[in-house]
Amino acid sequence: METATLAAPTLPGEITATLIDPSAYADLPRISDTYTWLRRHIPLGVATSRDFDPFWVVTKHADILEVSKNNKVFRSGDRATILTDQYTDAMVRYLRDGSPHLARTLAHMDDPDHRKYRALTSNWFMASNLARREQAIREIARSFVERMLASGGECDFVKDVAVHYPLHVIMQILGVPVEDEPLMLKLTKQVFGNLDEDQNRTGKAKQTAEQALMGLNGAVETFFRYFDVITRDRRANPRDDLATVIANGTIDGAPIGGFEAMSYYSLVATAGHDTVSASTAGAISALCEYPDELAKVRADPALVPGLVEEAIRWTSPVRHFMRTASTDYRLRDQDIREGDWLMLCYFSGDRDEDVFPDPFRFRIDRSPNRQLAFGFGGHMCLGQHLARMEMRVFFEELLPRIKSVSLAGTPAHSKAVFVGGLKSLPIRFEAA
Repeated sequence: METATLAAPTLPGEITATLIDPSAYADLPRISDTYTWLRRHIPLGVATSRDFDPFWVVTKHADILEVSKNNKVFRSGDRATILTDQYTDAMVRYLRDGSPHLARTLAHMDDPDHRKYRALTSNWFMASNLARREQAIREIARSFVERMLASGGECDFVKDVAVHYPLHVIMQILGVPVEDEPLMLKLTKQVFGNLDEDQNRTGKAKQTAEQALMGLNGAVETFFRYFDVITRDRRANPRDDLATVIANGTIDGAPIGGFEAMSYYSLVATAGHDTVSASTAGAISALCEYPDELAKVRADPALVPGLVEEAIRWTSPVRHFMRTASTDYRLRDQDIREGDWLMLCYFSGDRDEDVFPDPFRFRIDRSPNRQLAFGFGGHMCLGQHLARMEMRVFFEELLPRIKSVSLAGTPAHSKAVFVGGLKSLPIRFEAA
């Protein structure tokens, strides 16, 4: 599509190649070194590639905050909210009658729609309302700790624990039957891992843009068909669950649109657990690397919230979001023009040396911890309080039960430019 002319500085070709390469995000030293170089040399610059429209790369914490706070200037709905090549963008617009989005979730909306749709479920995710669910969540956490301990001192923490615990929590809240949780997990992997051969529909490491898009769209359509059945049921038989709220929701006095309802379900059913899974696994991986931090938190359980916050910073599962400038804007002495596309690099912002002393060390007593992993401004993660509670409760149950934890194999990260994390974490642990 036609875009505004972007000004220099231009990123070196090898840097841009890393930013658009899914496999780079499975190689944390590679992507981390790339971000570090950018923060030092071109903290705000333009990436150009034959297959992508030019885009600004925003790597500094302060700049990410500034863009995130200015929702009127930097919009989510005008163009793709994740990095998308030109062919895929054209195909999505063809499939969705001109829209750049396969779904229309909160992440794709601007005000006033964003505010109205967010209000539908915001009460469910308020910290005060979540408190009444803590005991039920604790019982779920305890059952997964028992499952882990029953493994005999060795397991793949991601595959055996991390993906299933938050999945079960959010599906209980959403109202999805236990027997359908494997389907929800499979579809989530296909959405967020559609560029990873272990998670996508084709099983191929190298896919054409069309194959990747068709796999992603297939997963989205399957979600839509599934939740269409849920919607009809909840309108006829309301329950005390989130699905009932969405199914019977109204905007400006009219029932929520079908496409928006299906998108809402899909957002909760994917982001509602995948990012928690990644952060929980990231915490265990870090504790393997820093046993002194494990000893510290076991000696003082009051440090568990700090462990949670540092794990979220350390992992930063949402690698980026894209924003589109609705008007000219001056950012870090650069002229952003109306129509320009910006990549907010959260993983980079969460390692910004100007904000985090010793950013490449895992420190559970880091204070303040101004991590950006939940976003900021109007689009700050709706489920952030639930995510923190799930992780806090899990570690409150786990840490008194283990003396040590270490790697029992080589961890593997997903190939994902957008949302990613560990897909395998073999560990060995000693029960207390």
